[in-house]
Amino acid sequence: MRIGELARRSGVSERSLRYYEAQGLLRAERTPGGHRDYGEWAVDRVVRIQTLYAAGLNSKKIAQLLPCMRDADGRPNEIATPKLLRELTAQRDRIDHMITALIRSRDVLDEVIDTASESSTAGPAPLTRRR
Repeated sequence: MRIGELARRSGVSERSLRYYEAQGLLRAERTPGGHRDYGEWAVDRVVRIQTLYAAGLNSKKIAQLLPCMRDADGRPNEIATPKLLRELTAQRDRIDHMITALIRSRDVLDEVIDTASESSTAGPAPLTRRR
């Protein structure tokens, strides 16, 4: 598939796909006319890249990680090094801490919303007159 179709199917801009290729995260064959040509596997690869970026990993770390994952085409993966496993475990722990903090923030917001909802259903407080 051409880059435009991959962009459409993966929800990622063509510019991002070119960047992924430049960073070694994605590869494309070239047609005789020089156009990029991606296999079906590329959609799954791009979705994985996007997910890893959203988790806070940078392109260098993603490039190290991708060979350890299987793409939809079932290509064999490489064995992760102990250092990479430690780094990925640290990233996962960081994400877990972020999730915990977000849940705490949501709980606080729920309390505020509940309190605000209770006071708004009771109606406005009666006005007191000054003498």
